Amino acid sequence: MLSDRSYMRDDYARPTTAITTWIICATIAGFVVQNVAWKWLGPSAGQGFDYAFALSVDGIQSGLIWTLLSYSLLHSMSSFLHLVFNLLWIFLLGRELLPILGGRQFGWLYAGGVFLGGIAWLATNWVYGGQLIGASAGAYALLMMFAAHNPNRPITLLLFFIVPVTIKPKWIVIVLGSIDIFGFLFSEIGGGNNLGGVAHSAHLGGFAAGWLFFRYVYQRAWKNPDRSPAVELPSWLKRSKKRPVAAASYKVNLGSSSSPASAHPDLKAEVDRILDKINSEGFGSLTDDEKRHLDKAKDMLNQR
Repeated sequence: MLSDRSYMRDDYARPTTAITTWIICATIAGFVVQNVAWKWLGPSAGQGFDYAFALSVDGIQSGLIWTLLSYSLLHSMSSFLHLVFNLLWIFLLGRELLPILGGRQFGWLYAGGVFLGGIAWLATNWVYGGQLIGASAGAYALLMMFAAHNPNRPITLLLFFIVPVTIKPKWIVIVLGSIDIFGFLFSEIGGGNNLGGVAHSAHLGGFAAGWLFFRYVYQRAWKNPDRSPAVELPSWLKRSKKRPVAAASYKVNLGSSSSPASAHPDLKAEVDRILDKINSEGFGSLTDDEKRHLDKAKDMLNQR
């Protein structure tokens, strides 16, 4: 519904980053406690802490179900960059996704990525054991959602924090996904030693969670909720076909033929154009007149 979105409300409040702050603070706190347990309390305390909060086959078999989420709070103590890169992805993607999803859906997306990443890792390593730590699966879910929503929007990254590289989000997912599929098939599966200690199965689980969220949660908000969409790949992963006119990313149902909106086809076309603009440039790019058009459409929906 249009009225559920922050940019359709009268106050036009800036989106909150509270959920991102909570995730980052909780992850840092988990890393600090992990280091305290190992370095101040000794190896026995450290091993006990890892067993209680890191994801492991033994832990799940012992009933430590919460480790399907808590493992994301722990990170490698031998490589501080493991924590830094994950938090950087969460922060940057949070700035882009929070205005689109809101805090609650953003939290469910992140938690779903962590959970499905843990399930994928367990399924792969059930016989071979080991432990899983890190927030990468949640970050990969956010990345997939961002790429599915903005597949062709150019973004600039600092390679090694020095060299600027401009790339489209869909290519980031394709490259990282290809690396993880290769690592999963030729390194992780079958109990092999993971290349660089990377849990490729967890990354793929995070990607899957992001795509499922985009396809069955986010997109359904813009479609007929009574119609169950068929399972299919994102459009930017399919073989492209030339079309004379590109279809709009989103359509808005302003009512049936008996509704007041049916008498205003120009308003419907204008709303479609404005939503496309939000999709490509963000809500901050709208003019006051465009915001008033959205308010008018919201009022018509409330009269149905």
